[in-house]
Amino acid sequence: MARIAGVNIPTGKRVPIALQYIHGIGPDVAHKICEAVKIDEARRVNDLTDAEVLAIREYIDGNLTVEGDLRREVTMNIKRLMDLGCYRGLRHRKNLPVRGQRTHTNARTRKGPAKAIAGKKK
Repeated sequence: MARIAGVNIPTGKRVPIALQYIHGIGPDVAHKICEAVKIDEARRVNDLTDAEVLAIREYIDGNLTVEGDLRREVTMNIKRLMDLGCYRGLRHRKNLPVRGQRTHTNARTRKGPAKAIAGKKK
């Protein structure tokens, strides 16, 4: 099993698909990595040589922010918004949708299960 950026990527999959198991690498970035390191996208991870795996690892370390560093950066950005007290920060703090979605109905994922209204009798 190849280990890149602290993640064991699956060996039976094609290289661009396997690279997407790393947090911060999507389809486009995976294809760009394959082009930069000159690896055919049809090859499987278990067919790569140690030198090719090392080249991928060095490219990712040198050019991309992935895994723990990326998660830390995103968390710090959210904390900054909350400290500023801007609208997006307040929405994060109240655990409500941040990007303008309606909340009168829907938004159950962010708001949690519906709460019954106490004191209402029929």
